Amino acid sequence: MTSNPIPPSRRTLLQTSGAAAAALTLSRPALALPPGRARRRETLRVALVGCGGRGTGAAMQALATEGDVKLVTMADAFSDRLEGALEAISQRHGERVEVPAERRHVGFDAYQKAIDEDVDVVLLATPPGFRPSHFEYAISKDRHVFMEKPVATDAPGVRKVLAAAEASRQKGLKVGVGLQRHHDAGYQETVRRVQEGAIGDLILMRCYWNSAGVWVNPRRPEQSEMEFQMRNWYYFNWLCGDHIAEQHIHNIDVCNWVKGGPPVKAQGVGGRQVRTGNEFGEIFDHHMVEFTYADGTKLLSECRHQKNTWGSVSEHAHGTKGTATFSRYSIETEGEKWRYREEVKNPYQVEHDRLFAAIRSGVEHNEAEYGATSTMTSILGRMATYSGKEVDMEKALASENDLMPERLAWDAAPKSAPLADGSYPIPTPGVSEPY
Repeated sequence: MTSNPIPPSRRTLLQTSGAAAAALTLSRPALALPPGRARRRETLRVALVGCGGRGTGAAMQALATEGDVKLVTMADAFSDRLEGALEAISQRHGERVEVPAERRHVGFDAYQKAIDEDVDVVLLATPPGFRPSHFEYAISKDRHVFMEKPVATDAPGVRKVLAAAEASRQKGLKVGVGLQRHHDAGYQETVRRVQEGAIGDLILMRCYWNSAGVWVNPRRPEQSEMEFQMRNWYYFNWLCGDHIAEQHIHNIDVCNWVKGGPPVKAQGVGGRQVRTGNEFGEIFDHHMVEFTYADGTKLLSECRHQKNTWGSVSEHAHGTKGTATFSRYSIETEGEKWRYREEVKNPYQVEHDRLFAAIRSGVEHNEAEYGATSTMTSILGRMATYSGKEVDMEKALASENDLMPERLAWDAAPKSAPLADGSYPIPTPGVSEPY
């Protein structure tokens, strides 16, 4: 797996078939890239697609980068989200915001209208299920892209992202992915030391995202099922991918970074134990996964949304000579403790600084493949917990289980429809199929 801040210490290829095998090659030679189209501009013109909290934050960070930058168009499925984001962004960066009414696009096709505007950079921050088609369209229009994680919610989506990632490389476009730990100086130095043998040979890794959970938007009588699910996107797999993908991907990604690539298989347990109401859609409230890498190294991955329980958002590695806690930038070996104590700049800002600097300079910057790889790893974990089976990465990546609705419209039916009592079908380990 490649990362702009730190190249991995070794190269790994996930053995898959066809285009997926080429796309999941986690280290490849640098290309002699042509200058991006935006380098000819003094001002970089930005489109924001997805105006929730993370999209608002991404826009603010993009507008805080060095050089002349302007937000010129916005898109969201909901007008209230768009107008709220515009107000918040304008309060912070009013002099860099020029989004008149005619460049505020609302609806399922709003992303196309925004990307079709005269823009250089597109920020993709909708619910993750839309990411593959939005990324594909942006690259087809020769736009540089920042996209939030995860980059898909199912294997067909991951394959679409990988194909668009290859196209972006061929075009010399720059792509950033919101896995900001790669741009955190403390993580970078701790990972580097572990990769260079600071704790000896790796024996085991552990990672956690244990918290109380997130918001719920109560159902309103006038809402269609599509609008209800869109307003509560976190609880539906076609939109979110479950919290193992939407949140826990950060921790899983760090472990892939340390190993230089993804695991080859996974097995685990999970379910709905305390968050069981209809308002919580179809996702689990806990997952525990054992991932296995090609060399036999194990990763124990745990995430849950349960109140009044032990909480942790962290990553750890155990080696023959000691241990590392990446979230604390610390390494402990016999008789020696090390901790990164330098100032750490906000990695959310740094990831945008580096992307926009690369657009202006023309240097290579493309994070799409490792974003897709870590996304697929989290999906692999979900397949394992939902099915209760051991799941193979190669077969998982080849899965044709497409979660997206056949049609995107307010009167369209999502594939996950409520039952007569208002509940949703829940995966059952031992019954549900993994692929």
